[in-house]
Amino acid sequence: MFTLKRIILITLLLAIPHLSFAENWKIDPAHTSVEFKIKHLMISWVKGVFTDVQGTAVFDEAEPGKSSVNVQIATASVDTSNKKRDDHLRSPDFFDVATYPVMSFVSKDIVVANGLPTQINGELTLHGETRDVILDVEDFSQTITDPWGNTRRGASATTTINRKDFGLTWNKALEAGGVVVGEEVRISLEVELIKE
Repeated sequence: MFTLKRIILITLLLAIPHLSFAENWKIDPAHTSVEFKIKHLMISWVKGVFTDVQGTAVFDEAEPGKSSVNVQIATASVDTSNKKRDDHLRSPDFFDVATYPVMSFVSKDIVVANGLPTQINGELTLHGETRDVILDVEDFSQTITDPWGNTRRGASATTTINRKDFGLTWNKALEAGGVVVGEEVRISLEVELIKE
């Protein structure tokens, strides 16, 4: 005969495999970089970074596919190590930072292999346009404890977008053919996370 106590105990035991082990993480801006490169004059790659990156992630060890990412990047923080070019990139010709001060990425689905994320499918909002983007995760580290007692982990990811998909259409034609600025933008992310 089952007593009420035994019924409660059995119910709890049956529920244990279904408990969520989701953990909240925060991006460490000081150890995170969002880099990009794009063709200049059809002959060389110009590189740049965004220096103001904020965001959070939820990682579920039990069910990694249920994890999520939410990132915000200040467009005015673009830095290509050239003031004239950076000012042009901040202008209405490109990012128009006065109108669109933030770009964001919000995950919709995470592909997992061997318990680790390998691909993050989400929406990138830039310059007032939102498009589906796939991040290929190239590395997702184990957790470590830093000298100050914080739990950390890192991740590396890449993607490629077409700037025209986001309304960034400024260009000039070259007399010999081709254009000043390429359309393909290659993006590389190095992210360090701190467990909250």
